[in-house]
Amino acid sequence: MIELPAQWWRKWEPALVRSLRTYTRQDLTADLVAGVTVGIVALPLAMAFGIASGVTPQAGIYTAIVGGLVVALLGGSRVQVSGPTGAFIVIVAGIIATHGLSGLLMVTMMAGVILLGLGLTGLGEAVKFIPRPVVIGFTNGIALLIASTQIKDFLGLRMDEVPSEFFARMEALGAHLATASPAATALAVVSLALILLTPRWLPRVPGAVVALVAGTAAVALLDLRIDTIGSRFGGIPSTLPTFDVPALRTDLILPLLPSALTVALLAAVESLLSAVVADGMTGDRHNSNAELVGQGMANVIVPMVGGIPVTGAIARTATNIRAGGRTPVASLVHAATLLAIVLVAAPLAADIPLATLAAVLVVVAWNMGEWREIGGILKLDLADKTVWAITFGLTVMADLTIAVEVGMALAALLYIYRVSDTTSIELVTPEYIEHGRVHVLQDKEVPPYVDILRIHGPFLFGTADKLEDATADLTRFKPIVVLRLRNMTAIDASGLHALERLSDRVRASGRTLLLCGVRHQPARFLARAEFIDHVGPENIQPHVQAAIARAREIGPDAPPGTRA
Repeated sequence: MIELPAQWWRKWEPALVRSLRTYTRQDLTADLVAGVTVGIVALPLAMAFGIASGVTPQAGIYTAIVGGLVVALLGGSRVQVSGPTGAFIVIVAGIIATHGLSGLLMVTMMAGVILLGLGLTGLGEAVKFIPRPVVIGFTNGIALLIASTQIKDFLGLRMDEVPSEFFARMEALGAHLATASPAATALAVVSLALILLTPRWLPRVPGAVVALVAGTAAVALLDLRIDTIGSRFGGIPSTLPTFDVPALRTDLILPLLPSALTVALLAAVESLLSAVVADGMTGDRHNSNAELVGQGMANVIVPMVGGIPVTGAIARTATNIRAGGRTPVASLVHAATLLAIVLVAAPLAADIPLATLAAVLVVVAWNMGEWREIGGILKLDLADKTVWAITFGLTVMADLTIAVEVGMALAALLYIYRVSDTTSIELVTPEYIEHGRVHVLQDKEVPPYVDILRIHGPFLFGTADKLEDATADLTRFKPIVVLRLRNMTAIDASGLHALERLSDRVRASGRTLLLCGVRHQPARFLARAEFIDHVGPENIQPHVQAAIARAREIGPDAPPGTRA
């Protein structure tokens, strides 16, 4: 019998296996409560994502059940919850419009194979080479497109078809505003208010569930003449999903490959981003290779039940953590809860109003849009703003595949420019040598309560995550952390975001962060982005000698509030 090396196994070891080694009865109790909570929250989201993507509501539910189950078994995050998400709505609708449902099923399976390849080969690390302006650009664009697709059901407009192109869609919606239904609009507004206000009144009660129950009750009791799941889709079958392997059409492989690559890229980025957010909330560390293997296998299997693409869902993952979920068992319970709802309560879904589901998706679009990030992008230099604007514009006006391709090409050119711009050739003079003395560490006495980190080389997208890895456990650092930037030759939006996250984490841990030795391009970039105000101008020093002096001034026992 061949025994695999332990190191090989750890590279793809599922989080469930790690968790079960030390699993306790208390863990089970916490996971049961969290899993049921997330399952209830996931119900309206899964139906809404299915409908908005151009498939049936049960397709969204089956995706959440099967996808959540497979990723829980094979994924690399202890608390990640997977299923359909808003990021796929636009691209899925476009694939169905062009190639039909069979094309979508092929794209999803192809994306699953690509994700499996990324996870098994360790190439999943390649997703970090997507710069922040590109990510923010297409996230903003997707959110705007999702919101625009919900106007018809939110207002109850009477129109046969909604154009897939953004400006044509807005023109058609404007032309049909006179057909708006007062009842549907009122219900959508009330649903929106319930979704937003319920967490303020009852923090532990999901607003989307309250809106779903209230909207369904209003339709049943008031006999409202508005579109419901029953009137448009005939309801939801109360049966188990049937497995059927989609037919492989070899003639469609090449035409569908760009879409499959886009789906795989989105799934990888959103899953790993959600896992990173979960790590920050729990203090755990996910296994990115295992996570991509789990997501890949889920996207291979989900089309067999007629489902749509699967990825890690940040909103459901955060709900799971807040509800007390500790291990992947919570995600398994979430899938079982959804299945139980389908088998027992599916007939009640016929009265769920589409106006309420539209309100749910409007909130999803707002939350996923990262609109607050636009202010930060606009503070950056012209090159970063241009990459963001072009990615955003192409996402809205063309399609996501083109937007990502062009955004990545522009970012690559920008990367080359920034690296070349930092190359300098100078004559070594006595003045140059004297100027450098305050930057060297060899003759400096570092206080025992100070740790010094350094960044060497360009701190751009693709390298920014190294800072997160180096500072993952802040408890091993001393009260004052000096980040030496003398040899950091360039920085971009991704590097800036990493520095901001480090500053926030260090402050939250009760420690002080000092920066020193910032060179010309990074200094200009940080000043333009107002990072100096974020850290405090007194905590940015010209060289390491001044940083050590500042550390002595602060002292090891100063209250955290006086250090920032």
